[in-house]
Amino acid sequence: MEQLAESADHPSYQPLLAKRTSRRWLVSAALITAIVALPVISVLFLAFFPDENIWPHLMATTLPRYLITTGKLMVGVAALTLLFGLSSAWVITMCQFPGRRFFELAMLLPFAVPAYVIAYVYTSLLDYAGPVQQTLRGVFGWSSAQDYWFPEIRSLGGATLMLGLVLYPYVYLLARAAFLEQSPSLFSVSRSLGHSAVSTFVRVVLPIARPAIAVGLSLVLMETLNDFGTVDFFAVQTLTAGLFDTWMNLGNLGGAAQIAATMLTFVVILVTLERYSRRRQKQYAARDNRQPIQRFVLSGKQQALCLLVCLLPFVLGFLLPALTLANYAIEYFDESWNSTFFRNTLNSLFLSGAAALTTLLIGVTLAYSRRLHNTRGMQLLMRLSSLGYAMPGAVLAVGVIIPLAGFDNWLDDLMRGAFGVSTGLLLSGSTFALVFAYTVRFLAVSAGSVESALQKITPSMDMASRSLGHTPGKTLVRVHLPMLRGTLLTAALVVFVDSMKELPATLILRPFNFETLATYVYQFASDEHLAHSALPALVIVLAGILPIILMSRSISSSRTLA
Repeated sequence: MEQLAESADHPSYQPLLAKRTSRRWLVSAALITAIVALPVISVLFLAFFPDENIWPHLMATTLPRYLITTGKLMVGVAALTLLFGLSSAWVITMCQFPGRRFFELAMLLPFAVPAYVIAYVYTSLLDYAGPVQQTLRGVFGWSSAQDYWFPEIRSLGGATLMLGLVLYPYVYLLARAAFLEQSPSLFSVSRSLGHSAVSTFVRVVLPIARPAIAVGLSLVLMETLNDFGTVDFFAVQTLTAGLFDTWMNLGNLGGAAQIAATMLTFVVILVTLERYSRRRQKQYAARDNRQPIQRFVLSGKQQALCLLVCLLPFVLGFLLPALTLANYAIEYFDESWNSTFFRNTLNSLFLSGAAALTTLLIGVTLAYSRRLHNTRGMQLLMRLSSLGYAMPGAVLAVGVIIPLAGFDNWLDDLMRGAFGVSTGLLLSGSTFALVFAYTVRFLAVSAGSVESALQKITPSMDMASRSLGHTPGKTLVRVHLPMLRGTLLTAALVVFVDSMKELPATLILRPFNFETLATYVYQFASDEHLAHSALPALVIVLAGILPIILMSRSISSSRTLA
């Protein structure tokens, strides 16, 4: 034993030990990727080999309608998010007007409001029995709906507006970051040639920022595809609604997997188009991109227009829903503040906290393995591990339930045959399934953040640590993790909030008689009792504000602003 210890400390043994340890990181990354990719493989397998093939029936009846409605919804949401996101990002970055600094943060606040919550709020306000139509009938003396026309909020157009109001920050966030990275000399040259703010935006800035805008738009479309609460409440028959109907109402998991595979095809097309659109574009940071921006000086009318551009999406997407929820929460506080609310809040905190911790551990493992083995194979593993973020929650739930239920059934049969004991649903019928689904879905957030932060740490830090005899694991713990504290905290917060808002996967995978704040709000709102769900909905919204503040500060600090 002493000889082994001495040989391990011998300098000639250290490279071999480090190589073996480094190889363990690679094996761990490969194993994690295989587990994370399991839901995708499960969905595709069951779609091609279902127990009961209803694909011809779906093609002949409901699938074309699902496809057309989903396409219309995605086109409408894309148009709205581009309108809101690009216009607000441009005027806040390049124009001087009253309230500009406030709107730097305020434009991100709709991120904190789940689409299904804003749908419930506007339905309560704009429905026939809501305060808006009641006021109109009182003012004009109308007695019934036949006396006047009012837009129907529970429609495809209503769903498009609701999703557009809460998803435009994706485009705003990435577009503004791209605008801030551009060289001030471009703006100076454009002004010297007599171009206005609008002309500069169209001819100079927009073409350069197109890759970032394409990424933001692809995220918007994937979130649109993922939405269930809004389309279900508005009775809009999209692919997600069809998946729920096929599984929950028809009881056909194979048909649900086939619809899920169709949704995955949508995702692949979106990702492919986004990468194809920027395949030949290469951009490098300008030398003067840290200089203060000289903003356009506007007239009074132009400043008022800029103010309106920012005020409209902020008021409709955050302020009005937040005030409505706060009003309901105060009015019905005594009824909402009960043991059920506390239990559901604890459930949400537990699941979101577990998902945040798990994604951080796995994300650090993957990102550090990539640092140790920067090969094409490792790059492929990183991309495969990020597939979950592109998967809609309903699709992910199908992919998770298949292998977990299969394992539970196999173990139950084994224990019954060997010992006459039933193990029940150990994985698929417990919170493990939810934590696993959240981890797969949001792993890309933590892994991507840690990988990006690690790339900024010079390799000489690793070399110095290794020269002192530290293994890769000790180097990570003693050198890298202390430097990554801020990144880890931000990634954990984002995953935590996203997990609290997640509805489709939670509805499918939650154990019996187990509710989270998201499902609690959904159940009340589905029964037309929005006022009773206001308090838990407000908690979800408030939980999302802290990561938004961190993101806004990160963007603003990326450049010295004039």
